[in-house]
Parts: sequence; C-alpha cells; structure tokens
Amino acid sequence: MYVADSRASTPAASVEGTARPATAGRYRSTIAPTVLALGTVSLVTDVSSEMVTAVLPLYLVTGLGLSPLGFGLLDGVYNGFSAVVRLVGGHLADRGGGRHKWVAGAGYALSALCKPLLLIAHTLTPIGLILAADRTGKGLRTAPRDALISLSSTPESRGRAFGVHRAMDTAGALLGPLAAFLILRATVDGYDAVFTVSFCVAVLGVLVLMLFVPGERSGTSVPDGRSGTSVPDGRSGTSVPGERSRTAAAEARPAADARPTLRAALGLLSDRGLRRITVCALLLGLATVSDSFVYLLLQRRLDVPDGWFPLLPLGTAAAFLLLAVPLGRLADRWGRWRVFLAGHGALLLAYALLLTSWHGTGLPYAVLALHGTFYAATDGVLMAVASDSVPQALRSSGLALVQTGQAGARFACSLAFGAAWTLWGDRTALLASTAALAVCAVYALTFRPSRETAV
Repeated sequence: MYVADSRASTPAASVEGTARPATAGRYRSTIAPTVLALGTVSLVTDVSSEMVTAVLPLYLVTGLGLSPLGFGLLDGVYNGFSAVVRLVGGHLADRGGGRHKWVAGAGYALSALCKPLLLIAHTLTPIGLILAADRTGKGLRTAPRDALISLSSTPESRGRAFGVHRAMDTAGALLGPLAAFLILRATVDGYDAVFTVSFCVAVLGVLVLMLFVPGERSGTSVPDGRSGTSVPDGRSGTSVPGERSRTAAAEARPAADARPTLRAALGLLSDRGLRRITVCALLLGLATVSDSFVYLLLQRRLDVPDGWFPLLPLGTAAAFLLLAVPLGRLADRWGRWRVFLAGHGALLLAYALLLTSWHGTGLPYAVLALHGTFYAATDGVLMAVASDSVPQALRSSGLALVQTGQAGARFACSLAFGAAWTLWGDRTALLASTAALAVCAVYALTFRPSRETAV
C-alpha cells in the first residue's frame, strides 16, 4: 500500500540513481491520499467541534452567568488542557511501531463522546471536567495526525501538504458556526440541539478515519520523488519520502537515539534547533489571546446581538480557508520561519485595531481577516518547520513537544487574560497582551532555523 498516489510513481531512477526532472516535479505537485483523507476527517470533526466552540462563550457568559475570570478558566482548559497529553499521544504513536492512525482514532472517539455530556452539565466543575476530557482527546490525536501528514509528504512540499490539510480542516470550521447559527434560529432549546447534532457529526468523523485513512502496520511506503526509491524511516516495513533532505541535525543523531522511547523523545530537546523552535512557540503562545476572547471583544465593541454571535468565527475561518494553501506554498519557497513570524505580525495588527476607537462597519471584517491570516501563516507552517528538525522514527513525539509548549502557554494566557479583564477591564488586558506579543515577536526575529528545505 502506498501513501502517495501510485499513479504518480512512474519509473524515475536511472542506473546511477538519478531522477528525471519531470518525475520530481510531479511528486512535488502531488498531495498524498493520506493527507486528503486526514483532511476529510478534520473537516467533519471541525464541523462538530466548532459548532460547540461558536456557542460556548455566549452559553457560559450569558446563559450560565460566568464572570470573565470563570470563563477564562474554562477557556484555558478548553484550549490548553491538551498540552498535558500531547506528549503521551505522540509517544504512544511512535512507541507502537507506527500506530499513528489508531492513537489518533482514540482521540477523535473520546472527543465525540464528550459532546452529549454537555447536555447534562450546568455548573462550572462538571463543564470543566467535560471540556478537559474533550481536549484530552484532541491532545491524543493531534501529534499522530500531523506526523502522518509529515511522513507522507516530501520535505519540499511539506508546507503545502500542511496547508491543504489545514484548508480542509478550516472548511469544517467555516461550516460549524453556520450550522450552530441555523440550529439556534430554528429550535427552541437551541444549545441542547447544537450539542446533540455536534455529537452525531463527530461520530461520522471517527468512521471516516477508520474506513479511509490507511494504517501503517502493513508496510506503508512513499516513493522518493527525486530518486524513484523508497527509503526506510526507522520502523520495520515502512518508508518515507525525501530521506536525502533530512536535516543535518537529524542525520547526525545515532540510531539508538531515534528509538521510540520516552527518554529519546524528551532528548530531542537537546537539539538546539528544535529547542529554540519550542521556546519561541511557547513565548508567542503566552501572548496569544484565545479566539473566544477576540470574539467577545468584537461583540462588546459593536453590540452584536446574541443570535448573530456564532457567525463571528466565520470571518476567521474564511480567511484561514482562502490563505492556508497559498501561504503554505509561500512558506516552502520563501522560508517557513519568515511566514510564521509574518502571521504574528498580522495578529498584532488585529489587536491594534481592537484597541483603536474605530467603530465602523469595516472593523469586524478587518479584524477577522487578520485573525484568519494569522492562523493560515502559523498553524501548519510551525509543524512543517519542526518536522525538519525531528528524526522520522520520533516524528510524532517531536511535533508533540512543540505543540505541548504552545498549548500550555495558551492555557496560561487564557487564565491571565481572564483575570486581567476582571480586574482592569478588557481594554487594559488587551493592551498588555499586545505589548507582550510584540516583545516576544522581536525575540523570535533573532532566531532562524539553521536549515530550511527550499524548492
């Protein structure tokens, strides 16, 4: 079974092992079926999760009467609790001899089971526990899923592959709030109906994963687009593309260090490049205000009616969807770290607009477009950057390290921002976050990965 499209695997190697230019170009333009299948799973799952995310801030603050501090606590749990288990998910996928699909499937299933429990929870503690369990599922699945994307793509096309996946994922994020909006308008018990439909859609996502994403235990291989050969990735019976483009840091590691043990996974931080990527992601995450707070700030600035609140995430999702693939391709050609930092520049502009006195009709469009641009330039691009510094046998664990630092930082930011809003008001809290993000971005400017794959 081939993760890459077998129709593109025409003979490409000569006796000397060189590749025909046309074949190399064909491989660079091919998106592996595994990426497309995982994109479909993410699309369906995001319809489910974003239905809940779209109504959750209003449900908690208006429906249940939580303070901004209480909401900040729950939002921090929702967005940051997965940091606790991302390393576990990454390690289990690598340790199991490449069981990325099954670990990811367990995570998707756990998140699906949490959706109907929201129907019976009406106080802070049980809601917090349910959201923690839901994010545990997300933590389990994220690193194995991203590892599958990375391992089924050539280094030269990795940014584009992540861009295609994130675009499909964001299509679900676009449809989810729209579905929630329509359900709220069409039903009497709107929130209960949203949670019920969300559960049904989440189950569909799990079924798509099980049926259409290929497993890795049967000898998966990906032909090398430049040499016409398949290269082993350190697991029995498997191979991955672009071995010759592996970074020097990964090549220099002894084979023993690449064994999928927990000690080897944590030892990846001894690599200077991966360590600096992780630190930068952590620092920038500490100053990144959560999506829910951005939407609440917009609602208060513009007095958006409660019934229209679920539509605000559509602006972010639309910009993300339109720009994910173009910015992924730009990252492959121009430099992934440059695009990653430019995305944080877009976020700084969005915060600056929220701090101005402008109340015109163009404000939400500008803020949400910049917010979506930020995600398109950073979400998948960061994983592509990190992939260049991680050996293939520990790919899932290495990506989980970066994700853990970022998710933990965003958890802390949600708590801090909620507390600052409660004590000093929303404007002062946002001003502090903007200043912190600017300082962290200046620090990140001083760092550039020592090697980035270029086409």
